[in-house]
Amino acid sequence: MPESQTVPPPPLEAKSPFELRVNLGKDVPEADVRSALATGDMGFLHSFTTGSAVDGPGMRVVAWTAGCMWRCLYCHNPDTWRMTNGIPVTIARATEELRKYRQGLKVMSGGFTLSGGEALMQHRFAVKLLHAAKGMGIHTALDTNGYYGDRLSDAELEVADLVLLDLKGFDPERHLILTGMEIGPTLAFARRLAALRRPIWVRFVLVPGFTDDPGEIAQIANFAAELGNVERVDVLPFHQMGRFKWKSLGLEYKLDDVQPPSAEAVERACASFRTAGLKAY
Repeated sequence: MPESQTVPPPPLEAKSPFELRVNLGKDVPEADVRSALATGDMGFLHSFTTGSAVDGPGMRVVAWTAGCMWRCLYCHNPDTWRMTNGIPVTIARATEELRKYRQGLKVMSGGFTLSGGEALMQHRFAVKLLHAAKGMGIHTALDTNGYYGDRLSDAELEVADLVLLDLKGFDPERHLILTGMEIGPTLAFARRLAALRRPIWVRFVLVPGFTDDPGEIAQIANFAAELGNVERVDVLPFHQMGRFKWKSLGLEYKLDDVQPPSAEAVERACASFRTAGLKAY
């Protein structure tokens, strides 16, 4: 290829969030990155995907942000850890991308979910994009680990009709090993959402040998039940669909030999949540 030619960035819409995407924003000057974070006028997205039935009610369009401060051992998208791996996208372009799906989402009683990465690493962009979706009459969901929940005001939280809260564990030491971060801010955010009566769907990934301790699952279940605003719990079976990304990125992957949980193990975890009085699937 002649030196004068450049490879165009991939389209915003991806066939799957499991597409490996790296260095798509590496040429954005640092000053522009800082400005984007401060204003929300530009964000960094891994992609948009369509047709999801597991990221909120109905069929969903999902925008996957780039950038995450957690280092979950079972992360299936480690290419979203670095913000500059994402495509730099203005809020206007992201809004227009979402507008393409507006009518279809309404017909299918679906909506828009902002996920990641960790969406609240780009909290100004997140608020603006969710606000734009609500302005189109689209149901909105924010998928977050909650660590940066205090970046949003009570009023700004209202741009999300639903919060998909990722609870990775409950024991502080085990959570630190599993994610590299403390659990306290996540639990505090959950309690704040409860005080504000903002609806939550809890998402819990069941990883054999890592998150399948019955006692800890019961602790998570009791905590979620006591909040009073958890509408359902999704128990998500661990899978190996992101293993190739760890290897492609030269990252040490400690779960290479871990198998997905059995259907019986998933049902036992669901039963623990149901025992606490929650709907679990």
